[in-house]
Amino acid sequence: MKKHIRIGTRGSKLALWQANHVADRLKAAGLEPEIVIITTKGDIVLDRSLDKIGSKGVFTEELEDGLRTGHIDVAVHSAKDVQSSIPDDLELLAFMEREKVNDVVLSFDADLDLNRPDLVLGTSSTRRRAMLRRFMPHATTADVRGNLQTRLRKLEEGHYHGLVLAFAGVHRMEYDGLIRHVLPETQYVPATGQGSVAVECARNLEPAFKAELHRLLDHPATHTCLRAERAYLRTMEGGCSIPSFALATLSPDGQTVQLHAGLISLDGAQLLEETRTAPAAAAAQLGIEIAENILSRGGREILEEIRSRKAD
Repeated sequence: MKKHIRIGTRGSKLALWQANHVADRLKAAGLEPEIVIITTKGDIVLDRSLDKIGSKGVFTEELEDGLRTGHIDVAVHSAKDVQSSIPDDLELLAFMEREKVNDVVLSFDADLDLNRPDLVLGTSSTRRRAMLRRFMPHATTADVRGNLQTRLRKLEEGHYHGLVLAFAGVHRMEYDGLIRHVLPETQYVPATGQGSVAVECARNLEPAFKAELHRLLDHPATHTCLRAERAYLRTMEGGCSIPSFALATLSPDGQTVQLHAGLISLDGAQLLEETRTAPAAAAAQLGIEIAENILSRGGREILEEIRSRKAD
């Protein structure tokens, strides 16, 4: 089995943290990782929100092309950025152990009051905007794109009172000191995969090499949870531009998985959600069943409205 492995990644500081996290695990096992930076569409187009540029593969497509050509052996992504359906010639090899899943509010104002009537919060997430409209209707949401450092610069310049981001990225970039509020995950349910790092490869990667990488990088409990979440997302035919949400948790004994998932309209007025439990072995089926139920309860109409707005 070969020792040298090329790891494809975006070039932001957070993406490089993730790639180096993978590289460190491989180095510890005696492999020789090389990090290859690849620029994606999502890194280039910063003047439009994700739902306006077509979010399918916006942060992954160029990395996947590198897997196909053999330019890289694996691609490292934030699991929440991976599109709902993976092309047949590729596969998700591993999901690394999940960080705390919550959304958080960052601010340079140590006493930021989320109840202030003129509150302005920056976010690039369709899901977060919809949830803020429902749970903080007094707040104004403003789109903010770019890497974490760019967003923090805009925050410091006074464009927003706070930023709403995933705890995982904030923590990995060591900006914990700017966290003013941790939003409850039971209410602000996170995006599919939030907090985990996903590792993707070509399906025809040498089997023994693939199996060893899986052994070194995959966290089984996280993988089980993401099977449920991603099956839900795939059945919903969702992506970054769809305000769906899903959070699976595994029982302490690892025997059962609980999934809390749903869909919210863009204006926050309609919220469809459901929580069910199933054997861990049936995690994917659980995600499918909840998605089908959400769609039958009005989810299809919400999605049709969202897509018609994008087409306008």
